[in-house]
Amino acid sequence: MTRQEKRKGESIDSLLRKFKRKIKNEGTLKELREREFFEKPSESRKKRLKAAVNRTRTEQKQNELT
Repeated sequence: MTRQEKRKGESIDSLLRKFKRKIKNEGTLKELREREFFEKPSESRKKRLKAAVNRTRTEQKQNELT
């Protein structure tokens, strides 16, 4: 459970920004979205393969530019 303590004189807006940043860095929201719906093993395999293809394409494009 992620907690963010409020300091004396700290605004709620800054506290909320810190909390959101902390959650993003920990990967809590990403994990929550991934676990929201069940994903079949075949679907997750396809998703990983597609991500790998996209990664290699972007690496190739970057290498072409340099």
